[in-house]
Amino acid sequence: MITLRPHHLLCTQGYSGKGYSDDFVENMDKIVDYLRNNEDAKIMLKFGDDDLCSRCPNMDDKKLCRTEEKVRRFDEKTVKYFNLCEKEYNYRQITEYIDENMSEEMLKDICDGCSWYAISRCRANIVRKK
Repeated sequence: MITLRPHHLLCTQGYSGKGYSDDFVENMDKIVDYLRNNEDAKIMLKFGDDDLCSRCPNMDDKKLCRTEEKVRRFDEKTVKYFNLCEKEYNYRQITEYIDENMSEEMLKDICDGCSWYAISRCRANIVRKK
């Protein structure tokens, strides 16, 4: 089962093949491909480092992100807006729920400060689906 931190429920939807390093992109490609193409994919929502973080060059040797304060803020806002808990979810069902309830203002608030926001497909894949 794949572990994801809350805001990565958004990142996996907006991902378009770019990343921090080749190793990160390879891992992200594999995980995103599985999640997007497996209707029954289960994820464990985790309030901390996850399977995407595992290959990120911003992780230090204590498994903390060098931008931990920022990513924790992304997570906290995602949890608050969608009333998420640390537990198992069906990826497709939880992302559909998020997409149905997401506004452009909410997405902008959650992702405020994200270096990928301007170049990602988050708005197109999450908000503009409606």
